[in-house]
Amino acid sequence: MEQVRKPARKRSTPAAKSVPAAADAPAAAAAAAHRPAAPTTGDVPALPAPWIDWWNAISGTLQHGQMPGLTISPERLVALQQDYVQRMGKLWAEFVDQDHATAASPIKDNRFADPAWQKSSLSAFTARAYLLNAEFMNALAASVEADPKTRARVRFAVSQWIDAASPSNFLALNPAAQQRLLETRGESLAAGLKNLLDDLGKGKISQTDEAAFEVGRNVAVSEGAVVFENRLIQLIQYKPRTATVRARPFLLVPPCINKFYILDLQPENSFVKYCVEQGNTLFVVSWKNPHEAEATLTWDDYLELGPIAAIRAVQEISGQDKINALGFCVGGTIIVTALAVLAALGEEPAASLTLLTALVDFSDTGILDIFVDEAHVAMREQALGHGGLMPGRDLSNTFSSLRANDLVWNYVVNNYLEGKRPPVFDLLYWNGDSTNLPGPMYAWYLRNTYLENNLVKPNKVTCCGVGVDLRRIRIPTYVFAAREDHIVTWPAAYASARALTGVPDGEVRFTLGASGHIAGTINPPSKNRRNYWTATGALPVRAEDWLAKAEERPGSWWGDWDRWLSRFGGGTVAAPAGYGDARHPALEPAPGRYVKEKA
Repeated sequence: MEQVRKPARKRSTPAAKSVPAAADAPAAAAAAAHRPAAPTTGDVPALPAPWIDWWNAISGTLQHGQMPGLTISPERLVALQQDYVQRMGKLWAEFVDQDHATAASPIKDNRFADPAWQKSSLSAFTARAYLLNAEFMNALAASVEADPKTRARVRFAVSQWIDAASPSNFLALNPAAQQRLLETRGESLAAGLKNLLDDLGKGKISQTDEAAFEVGRNVAVSEGAVVFENRLIQLIQYKPRTATVRARPFLLVPPCINKFYILDLQPENSFVKYCVEQGNTLFVVSWKNPHEAEATLTWDDYLELGPIAAIRAVQEISGQDKINALGFCVGGTIIVTALAVLAALGEEPAASLTLLTALVDFSDTGILDIFVDEAHVAMREQALGHGGLMPGRDLSNTFSSLRANDLVWNYVVNNYLEGKRPPVFDLLYWNGDSTNLPGPMYAWYLRNTYLENNLVKPNKVTCCGVGVDLRRIRIPTYVFAAREDHIVTWPAAYASARALTGVPDGEVRFTLGASGHIAGTINPPSKNRRNYWTATGALPVRAEDWLAKAEERPGSWWGDWDRWLSRFGGGTVAAPAGYGDARHPALEPAPGRYVKEKA
């Protein structure tokens, strides 16, 4: 792209009124709000009309330092205005003087990393101006004076608008996409339109080349067999990889809002493979993808047909009264509730419990809190509480919006503007393989966890005909959280560990891993990546106090967890020669048919 011709330096426009001094902040804010000053500083050339219009539009929403229903301190508003005017004026001056070092320096944002953004002075200015505007809007949103939920919602809404408004998202403003259009003689545009039409048909943005993967062929390939099924789950038993195994079997309950094979993507990062290699007789729940036939299933159905049914089947197949159990994400919430139900019935089937990035105490739900309030939950109850499906596609799109630049706009640019196929990536294939939820189950879950946090209130809720009291769970528990998790924040996971008050002091082991919700969890020792923190003894009240005394260790947390689990193995026995037993014969090879059902 050619560089834009330098504007004549002598060209100028009459200076607009400057922003009033901060010393008279209240009066200055009122003046700035009623008569917004076009950004200019001293003898710096005045900004072009479009940027003045943008400033006036922003300032016009801030009458007396207020937005509809929201308030911003006049002093804070004036400070933001003055900083913005100064920095935008400097940016404009550097654009006029294109030999300036800043104007020639790389733009520190991956969206503008392509050299084409630097070759065009106008594109470089547009990108830098956008980043400055984004910073101003984020600062404005952060300055809103309101209750915490309202502030969080404002910040989220503003961040969504900012991400969508990036010049990289528009063909007319993206020099890299324009360059590709010229180089391919229009073929990239034709390919992009085809990609767009294909995705409109799917109802989602493609994040990977889905044709490159097939469940059971190159993902979810660990050897095993389905040994039990009902209308909601298939129970998979995996082939042992050691001559002897721990006597007590190990049951893994994954989240029902995703498919279980995140734990068995590829042999080199398979948690399933790791578990059997450590000498566990492993059983994994594979949730059915609900359709109309399952549209009236409730939370109680998920407990009874899910972990409770699976526990009984594992006990019968293994001949063991006690098992070791693990719940991942929502699967953790479900298995804890199920164990509390069984405890109320006088049963204690688990020798140990492991929770991975799971919530039991929902007092802190992180960014997801912005989506849940009484009005939203009541709307879901009215629409779905008596039957219907919460589409998996909608849930997937919601989670993608939490990281819009990475999981939405990145693919808009790649797939549509540049006409490329998305990369081949097993994790993103799994991420796009969404799962529906039955409306009654989903509505109960929203109200009693995210909205009212009822599980930690003894006997507040009744499940399967008995009151749920987490104090009845008295088994040793290992709780893992990920430090950069934006779905289950690590302090929330820590609070959930402390909510298991029936477990004796020192028998709840909390471990904190690096990275996020998935990358922190799926971190095999063979990669020798990242690090983790752990400590022994009773858990302090504050998560920060725990972290202050925790020991940092290199590599994967999996080994630490397996050493802890080995205490509850119940000795060793010869590995099973086959799958299931006479009452539970092998029904079909792993991964089974339920996991292959599409939403």
